[in-house]
Amino acid sequence: MKIWSQVVVTGIILAGAGAGYVYRDKLPFIGLNSQPVAVQARAAPALPVESQPVRRMDVARTLEAVGTAQSNEAVTITAKANGTIERINFQEGQMVKAGSILVELEAGESNAKLAELRAARDAARLAYDRAASLLDSKNVAQARVDELSKAFEAAEARLRGEQAKFADSVIRAPFSGRLGMRRVSLGALVRPGDAITTLDDSTVIKLEFEVPETALAGISIGNAVNATATAIPGRKFQGNVATINTRIDPTTRSVRVRAVIPNPEDQIKPGMFMTVALGIGSTPNAIVVPEEALLAQGGEQFVYVIRDGKANRTKVQVGQRLPGLAQIVSGVEADARVAVTGLQQLRDGMAVRNPGPPPGQGPAAAAKPAS
Repeated sequence: MKIWSQVVVTGIILAGAGAGYVYRDKLPFIGLNSQPVAVQARAAPALPVESQPVRRMDVARTLEAVGTAQSNEAVTITAKANGTIERINFQEGQMVKAGSILVELEAGESNAKLAELRAARDAARLAYDRAASLLDSKNVAQARVDELSKAFEAAEARLRGEQAKFADSVIRAPFSGRLGMRRVSLGALVRPGDAITTLDDSTVIKLEFEVPETALAGISIGNAVNATATAIPGRKFQGNVATINTRIDPTTRSVRVRAVIPNPEDQIKPGMFMTVALGIGSTPNAIVVPEEALLAQGGEQFVYVIRDGKANRTKVQVGQRLPGLAQIVSGVEADARVAVTGLQQLRDGMAVRNPGPPPGQGPAAAAKPAS
């Protein structure tokens, strides 16, 4: 009985092996129709995407930098002499003209000294004039006339010296501008160098910023600049390059540039942080792609170039940014097409198909008469 069982089992095994050999092409995993996973992936349906050809156009080169606004003229008003403040002739934030008297120090002693020296000067002049009138009649010697002349000159010099000291007791605005906060009070004792207030002429703003030495060839006096400030949203201020420093910083390899910006409404305040855009020429016939074709990953920029029905992930170097467009410095040829939709689903080498223009934008839609 055992022998017959073994014969039956052996027959079943042999029959199964024969059937497997005959139908081997149709069996999974070992048949000819069985393909690697990568081949199956390539056989998957193509992903529908929209693509556009790259464009060529002249691109204006713009350099962006940051700087700090400075007054056209700025000074801290200080005392020039020891004295007690007798009068304060200004208000904080007031606009003043050049030469306006801001503060007067007590000058009673100086006034008395001036009166004394003025009288001495007048007496010396009178003595000299009298002697000079007698010189022709030989009633006075030439030496005496010369002596009185020198005495008059000395008296005049002493008077001018005291007048200069008196002038230091009157503090004036050196130029027209707006005054800052008052730092002294009436009756305060001030010494030379003590701050009284600040004065700024901000009708014109000086904006200084650094540019790399590689851009120096495109910068010249008179270049237009556009500046913006986060503190003044929605406003763009226009100006021009006024000065380019003669030296390049050997550490940063940059050069300092100064632009002047009209500020008639006094919106820009000294010390304000500003961003400036400076035109430094143009790149003719540059390659540009739609901005939505760019894919940022790990600090790098990529596009998917559509070639032979497949998406090829390509690293690119981006140059100037334009409204809706981006300049491609390297990585894409002039006759390429790039995907503008489905970038997150695309993978390198994936099959794609272009479904054509969106509904309402094709040739049939163009031929449809307007309602």
